[in-house]
Amino acid sequence: MLRTDFTGQFLDCRTRLSQYTKVIKVGAVILSPIITAIVAIFSGAYNVDYHLVIKVILDEIFSIYGLGDTPEKTIIMDIRMPRILLAGIVGCSLSSAGVCLQGIFRNPLVDPFILGISAGAALGCAITIGFFDFLPLQMMAFIFALIAVGLAYGISKTQEDVPRLALILSGVVVSAFFTALVSIIKFLVDPHRLQAIVFWLMGSFSLSDWRSVWIGSCGIVLGVLPAFLMRWRLNAMSMGDEEALALGVNVKRERFLFIALSTFATAVSTSLCGIIGWVGLMVPHLVRMLVGPDHRVLFPLSLCLGAAFMIGADTVSRSITGFDIPVGIVTALTGAPFFVYLMKRGREVTWGK
Repeated sequence: MLRTDFTGQFLDCRTRLSQYTKVIKVGAVILSPIITAIVAIFSGAYNVDYHLVIKVILDEIFSIYGLGDTPEKTIIMDIRMPRILLAGIVGCSLSSAGVCLQGIFRNPLVDPFILGISAGAALGCAITIGFFDFLPLQMMAFIFALIAVGLAYGISKTQEDVPRLALILSGVVVSAFFTALVSIIKFLVDPHRLQAIVFWLMGSFSLSDWRSVWIGSCGIVLGVLPAFLMRWRLNAMSMGDEEALALGVNVKRERFLFIALSTFATAVSTSLCGIIGWVGLMVPHLVRMLVGPDHRVLFPLSLCLGAAFMIGADTVSRSITGFDIPVGIVTALTGAPFFVYLMKRGREVTWGK
């Protein structure tokens, strides 16, 4: 009897410790964008004293120091600040797209690339940079991203149904086709435009400004916010079509809606900073290992961690050398081994097992 009581108390203590640990981890994820943003504002190739950084920010908000226009103020307020905000916005957008696509396809290895969304947006941007630079980059990215996902959806549609596997395979085919078209454009344009296209395709925040922050914010409001408000429906859809129908969810309509929202968020992000991989794939997977597959929690935490990851990657890309390394290279170099580590470490607790 005494042994049974001791075992019960031990299990209760272990359960409470596990809950406390989970709360601490969730709190760390929520605070991670703020922490990485603070580190990022003090970091950069040009060394600015941290006292001066604080004075510049306080003067910009409260106008108490009267610093005027100085090179340090320009670096902080016109270069680092919009760059950090845009990186956070793009991280949120790509993470939300990854959560939605993984939820509706019930596959944790799906991301915006799998449906050809990123390749379509890249083709639209490459056409604009190479031949029609008078056209809005974001508009062309969104149009061609829609064309790509429309082709993938249309190819996979059989009668009244859209099989998940067929949709994923058609997305791979469309992505390869659009990537080949981008290669043709790179072959045809002059060397100066080719350099711009190649650098843009590698992904970078070096051209960030307050206008791009505004455009990215519109992408968040129109592409991410509706999906965030409907995130509970991803729980039903991730259980399967029959279960979702039994719960009253219109599977075809909801799936199309989530794909459209993910396409818009990805297209806006791609048009602002180029192709950046691994965020939409790795971040939702990592958060799922932490809190499980409940999208009511998974979605907002993925937004937080996606923003933190993107800000951190961009800070590394602009700090380790005297020139900007494309952030897409940094995310690929860090994301690939980290994802393998996560797969090895947490395969038993992923995707609702």
